[in-house]
Amino acid sequence: MTNVIKLSSPATREFWEIAVLVEDDHLLALDKPPLLPTSPDRYEMQRPSLIKLLHSDIQRGAPWAKGRGLTYLMNAHRLDFETSGVLLLAKSKAVLIALANLFGSEQANMSFLALVQGTPREDAMTVEAKLAPHPTITGLFRVDEKQGKRAKTQFQIRERFAGYTLLECRPFTHRPHQIRAHLCHIGFPILGDSSYGGGALLLSELKPSYRLKPKKTERPLICQTSLHAEQLSLLHPITGAEFTAAAPWPKALTVAIKYLRRYAAGLPSAAL
Repeated sequence: MTNVIKLSSPATREFWEIAVLVEDDHLLALDKPPLLPTSPDRYEMQRPSLIKLLHSDIQRGAPWAKGRGLTYLMNAHRLDFETSGVLLLAKSKAVLIALANLFGSEQANMSFLALVQGTPREDAMTVEAKLAPHPTITGLFRVDEKQGKRAKTQFQIRERFAGYTLLECRPFTHRPHQIRAHLCHIGFPILGDSSYGGGALLLSELKPSYRLKPKKTERPLICQTSLHAEQLSLLHPITGAEFTAAAPWPKALTVAIKYLRRYAAGLPSAAL
């Protein structure tokens, strides 16, 4: 079977190559690209989504789906529109229910990478703050200890830079926008996440000798939410064995870290 699933949207003339990270008879772990919603957007139903594209291909008998004998495929969790990385899908309803129980009982371990503004003093932090939908801004969430739902995230510094930090984020619960809202709450917004106070990362702000060519506009190194689902591990819902899927860093994060190491080297990295 191919290790790449090719999807396209005739309506928007967009094309995606989705890498298969791990697969067996029951589970399919994909590397979701950024700027592709996991599920249909309730506010923009015509916008392509990964699940909608996968289901369309299964229905029409696309080679990647037919070769696997797929009649069912559903995501066990969600990644935000701009978030890339590991997305786990079930190949049957029974497996989906079992996965939902694992996620609901906090037995599914996910680790994300976030490139944030600012430099925390502590090498490790835990934020436990309830989250609720924002009262005036549709689609956003904020800390609300009275009406919010329990949310807990652990943060560990991977690498420090002058004014920026690469964080490993482990959500114990899986609320919408949990990592983004928690980081905004403690004053370290994710780069590119304008919805939660994050700015762009510009090479001109890092490189002392930077010169922009006349009549050219600088393109940010990071202009969208720099959040990546790096790894997911859990006990297989059927076999009981350890199941792990890991996704390589997206290009934008790799390039940003390269320039930060070159021009904004900061304090020593925290030991993991």
